[in-house]
Order: sequence, then structure tokens, then C-alpha cells
Amino acid sequence: MFQPVEVPAPAAGDLRPGEVLVALEHGGICGSDLPYFRAGGRPVVERGRPAGAPPGFPLHEIVGRVHASRDSAVAVGERVVGWASAADALAELVVTAGSGLHPVDGDGHRAQAIVAQPLACVLYAVDQLGDLRGKRAAVLGLGSIGMLFAWALRQRGAATVVGVDPVDRTAHAAAFGLDEVLVTDSLRWSESLGGTDRPDVVVEAVGHQTATVTHAVRGVADHGTVYCFGIPVRDAYPIDVYDVVRRNLRVIGGLTHDRRAVLGRALAHLHEFPQVAEELVTDVRPATDAAAAYTAACTPTAGRLKTVLAL
Repeated sequence: MFQPVEVPAPAAGDLRPGEVLVALEHGGICGSDLPYFRAGGRPVVERGRPAGAPPGFPLHEIVGRVHASRDSAVAVGERVVGWASAADALAELVVTAGSGLHPVDGDGHRAQAIVAQPLACVLYAVDQLGDLRGKRAAVLGLGSIGMLFAWALRQRGAATVVGVDPVDRTAHAAAFGLDEVLVTDSLRWSESLGGTDRPDVVVEAVGHQTATVTHAVRGVADHGTVYCFGIPVRDAYPIDVYDVVRRNLRVIGGLTHDRRAVLGRALAHLHEFPQVAEELVTDVRPATDAAAAYTAACTPTAGRLKTVLAL
């Protein structure tokens, strides 16, 4: 449960080289934030996270105004979109790495501008998949990230894109380039596939469980690729390595690098295709309603994709 707390405001004079002080305007709830909310804001067992949770945790997708900067590429007064480095964006002010921010031209629709951050992650991931022209693709998990993957795969030339989710996302299929939405879980999907039905590429966009990666490996075609995007919860996953070797599979994953550059690419996409953000952002709530917003995000529902907080 969230509780308001007062802490000393970050001072511009305390910024280190490369850091930026941002006054928050909007924050997007990401699936990677939800395990920490379920744990009551306490740390959960996961590599790469700090031992404690700072005030304002957990929220990392941000839009805001620069109040102070020690990054020569980020000017005071600019509106920016990107990452809160410490995932502490449930706050009025955050200190974050300037390399994870990009200016947003004009005022725009600030709530929808937040989509540039998750889209940047998706574009960087799709870059790792190589030439997708003519390939058959499947996306496991059709939350906001899964929908962005479907759209990006289609933009890169995938011949077909199928989405798999227990929640019916059919109403959003056309907007994100999905040829088919299968309302089922990943196990049943993987068991239903015949030799000629298997996709060349499977994106695991669920995360925080081990089974879906196993199902992705089972479901992908021989010589195919599985991209593990969902945040892992264990050091080791029960993947059938014999199957990977025997069927010449490629299993990859990664975090987003070159963040400022890929944010720029994402903003260019959203400028050209504004309907992507318009369709994705289905729920905008005030920060005072954060607990209810996180609770709703923990329970996927037809018709709701991206939840954004006005901070």
C-alpha cells in the first residue's frame, strides 16, 4: 500500500556529471513494476535491483520538465521522456541519468508521450531479431508491451503476427497489426501447434514466471528465435537445452542500451503513427489514485492496456 512521505528535495547543486533533475508530470505503470507493488513496495528476489526501495518506488517510465541538468544534451526547461534510473518516479522530483532521456517537442498529449519509453524498449529488442521480412511471428502476452511488439514486428515486415493471451484482446488487434488473437494460455497454445503451424519468431512478453519461456521454446519453429523480454524472477529457467540444440533454436534477450537514440526513434514513430499511443493508453489517473491504478494493472482486463498516472 502506498503512503505519502516527505523527504528532502533533491538539490541542483548535488547533481553528479550526467545527471538531470526532473519535475514529474506523468508516469506509466509497467509490468516490471507490479511484483514490487504486490510485495508492498518491499524488494523482491531479483538480480540487478537495489537492496532497499527508495521513496517513490516503483515507477520508471516518465514524462517531465527539466529543472536542473549536468548533461550537456539535456537543457533546463525542456520537457523530456524516458527512464527514472532508480525507478523512484512516484515523486515530485527525481534525479536520473540524462542518457536515458530525450526531449519531447511541444506540449503534445503528455500522457500519451509516455508511450515512447516502452516503445523504445521494444524497438531495441526487435533490432536484435534481424531481418523479419516474410517471417511468421507470435507474441505471448498482449498487455501494453505485447501490443507494441505486435505493431513493431508488423512494421519490420513480419508476414503474420499472432497474439496469445488468456484475456481477449481482439478489440485491439487491427490497431496493432495482429492477424489473429488466440484467447488461451501459452501452454495450450504450444501444445496445439503442428509442424507447419509454428512461428519463426516468438516473443515472450509476459515475464515474472518460468513456464512461458518453456512454452515459447516448445512452440517456435525449427531454426527459429525466442526473444525473452519479460523480466525474469529466477537465476535459472527450466529450458530444454536438448530441444534447443536438436532444433537449431536461438534464445536471446537483453536490456535497452543507447537509450537516448532509441527514444528518438520511438518519438519519430509516434509522430508518424499517433494512433499507436492513442490506442495503447486506456487509463489515465491522478497520482492520488495510485494504489487503485496499480491494483487494476495487476488484474489484466479486456479493454484496458496502458495505465498512466498524472503526477
